[in-house]
Amino acid sequence: MKTFKKIPKTFIGFLIASFFIWLLITFSKEYATIITYPVKYVHIQQDKLLQEAPIKHIDVAVKATGFKLFRSKIKSRTINLESSILQQKKDSKFYLLVKNQFTKIQKQLPSGIQLQEILQDTIYLNLGLLKSKKVALKPNLDIKYQIGYALLGDIKVVPDSIVISGPEDQLKKVSYLNLKKIKLNDLKENFSRNVEINNQNKDRNFKFNIKKATVSGNVERFTEGKLKIPFVTINLPQGIDLITLSENVEIVFVVALSNFSKVSESSFLVECDFEVSEKNNLTYLIPKIISQPDFIKSVKIIPKEIDFLIQK
Repeated sequence: MKTFKKIPKTFIGFLIASFFIWLLITFSKEYATIITYPVKYVHIQQDKLLQEAPIKHIDVAVKATGFKLFRSKIKSRTINLESSILQQKKDSKFYLLVKNQFTKIQKQLPSGIQLQEILQDTIYLNLGLLKSKKVALKPNLDIKYQIGYALLGDIKVVPDSIVISGPEDQLKKVSYLNLKKIKLNDLKENFSRNVEINNQNKDRNFKFNIKKATVSGNVERFTEGKLKIPFVTINLPQGIDLITLSENVEIVFVVALSNFSKVSESSFLVECDFEVSEKNNLTYLIPKIISQPDFIKSVKIIPKEIDFLIQK
């Protein structure tokens, strides 16, 4: 049977001590390397906004001891790039010369790290003039009503529009902003909800003070009603007597229960245009509702065709 000799603890201690001495010597030496830092563009003119996201990192060549470099890579920091003075290339295209900010960037680096070179020479920025525009707020509803109930009138949004500010090119493409979705089930009563504005595209650099709107609606029970309504025939040539098999049509309508008592025969005007039947060689008249109350939800005429006879 094989036997294994125990490694002396003094030998293990020697190995550990040797490793830390080597580590200390290695990290004490000075090295040249390239570090990537995230950047932030500061002091852009107040009347301008970024229309596109520029580069988010820059590479810099630095020199420092191993300890400083190790600490810098563990705890990264953001470099601020001064953007108040830019050179214009064309229209909304601007650029800044990063190398001109050598001293400012050096001051932002951790102590002990010496800046050697900035590898990006030029950074391009797409800037638009800051403009304002009034746009509508559009509700997004998913509503299922309890049987017999429905919306009475229109959905109300307060405010119904807001003023937004942003780059001119982006504002031209926007006519409204969506509100976040409202989902309601088995609804049978009035509702009111505070809803956030849905800023769908995070790349759009829009600013607006109002973040929410109130969406509300009146819900009521609806019922069906029927009325016999006399109709009139128009565009009848002189010398022609028209005999119809009926002098009335039946109007079937759906209305909110609270408005039911407001509906009467005088609420509807029904006409038959003889000229339409004549031009289309029809042997019947087509009744058409010319006027009706705004609060009527739906309506239909029975019958849709009225037979007639002509006496000359």
